[in-house]
Amino acid sequence: MQKAKAKTKYTLFTGKQLLWLILPIIIEQIFSTSLGLFDSLMVSNVHETEAVRSNMSNAIGNIDYLNNLIIQLFSAFSTGGAIVTSQLLGANDAEHAQNSAKQMLMLVICASVGIGAACLALNWPIIKLFYGDVDNSTFYYQQIYFYVTAASFPFIGLFNACAALLRAQRKSFSTMASAAISCVVNIGLNAIFLFVLNMGVLGAGLATLFCRAIPAIFMLVLLGNKKNKVCVRLFQKFRFDGAMIKRILKIAIPSGVESALFQLGKLMTNTFVNAGVYATGAKSLQGLNEKGELININVQANGNAIANQINNIASVVGSGIGTSCLTVIGQSVGAGDPDQVKYYMRRMFFLSYIANGLCVGIILALVPAISQMYGYTEEAKQIGRTCLYFCLMFQFFTYPLSFTTPGILKATSDVKYVMYCAVASMFIMRVGLAFLLTTDSIPGLPQLGAMGYWIGMCSDWVLRSVLFFSRLLSGRWKKSSGMLKADIKSSFEGSICKY
Repeated sequence: MQKAKAKTKYTLFTGKQLLWLILPIIIEQIFSTSLGLFDSLMVSNVHETEAVRSNMSNAIGNIDYLNNLIIQLFSAFSTGGAIVTSQLLGANDAEHAQNSAKQMLMLVICASVGIGAACLALNWPIIKLFYGDVDNSTFYYQQIYFYVTAASFPFIGLFNACAALLRAQRKSFSTMASAAISCVVNIGLNAIFLFVLNMGVLGAGLATLFCRAIPAIFMLVLLGNKKNKVCVRLFQKFRFDGAMIKRILKIAIPSGVESALFQLGKLMTNTFVNAGVYATGAKSLQGLNEKGELININVQANGNAIANQINNIASVVGSGIGTSCLTVIGQSVGAGDPDQVKYYMRRMFFLSYIANGLCVGIILALVPAISQMYGYTEEAKQIGRTCLYFCLMFQFFTYPLSFTTPGILKATSDVKYVMYCAVASMFIMRVGLAFLLTTDSIPGLPQLGAMGYWIGMCSDWVLRSVLFFSRLLSGRWKKSSGMLKADIKSSFEGSICKY
């Protein structure tokens, strides 16, 4: 009688190590996501008329969408470099890991400085392109906020690059501490600039600038610690390595295209509000701006802003575990054992469903209390609550599949498939379906207001789940990861030799 085959015990990441990697990343995501929420909450409660508060809050929300789109263009380099570094650390190739980290850091700094300078120079035409239909007061506030926040782009790039490299070395506590510093600085300076100095949108922008600059410098100091497996110092002797840059860009470019177009889709749907596409109740209230001009208060836009900002908090657990996958699955791939990679994939899915369910359940219970913190009309708050209840029920089931799965696929270097599917799903469901359910320009279609936006978003989650999970089950990610070859290290060195 044959003995049963012993079950392999994998120890690359113990349960305790996974917990201490993932938990700080989730807390970090909560702090980071809260920045926009606190800006809008505090601005919506300044001592101004309802119309002025609405315009300032909408301006900040609109520019946050635009900033997120632009930030994705250089944060993709952080993702590409972190995946390469994680795979090399898993393969115990410290020399190439050190080189990839330095190349990625310099790429991100160059890209973020260039993009920041371009946004400062092109402030008016960029805002006019996306938000040309808003009233003059809101447009003016957008210009101010965009000028100040664009100056923070180099610091965001530096922070993202350093954070990605520290996570790749399992030092997620450092990134959590930095995000906490950022959140505290933001709230404190907002309180001073908004309620003491009465600086309005300019004050909110300055608080954001400082809360991004201070943690970025702190992270750079941490990354330069000689005790790190990968120690990078900004002013060390450096030259660009063409082979390593191509390796990073092979992952970074598809990730960047996917992330940027994803944010572009969110930006497009947000402009539906400002263009008056949300017909139901969109112009039911009126007020005066600071010039005494009669304006419309878009309750659908305000309600949609409430739903978006609270939903972002509910999504941090899924997003945090997706970020953790870059380290966990990346190092598993680097170790070269397909069975070990599958084992950690299963563990990450299990953790994602448990943590996402707990987070969404807590937010569901707190929706009434959080929505009342906004200084909007009761009608706008009710719209926000209705949209939130709808989308959070979908999020229970679809979010781990639609966002943890692409994180896993990216960590195996299967980035092109993720890009194609994410972009297709975004524009078919989130943009296309949302437009059809909200526009009043096509006779005979239902005009669902802000709810049409959320139906499109939840449909996008469902389609993403099907496309990504079927890819994972097919096993085709092994080809992208190089695991069909002898080992990951020799495969990497072979790619270096080709250049």
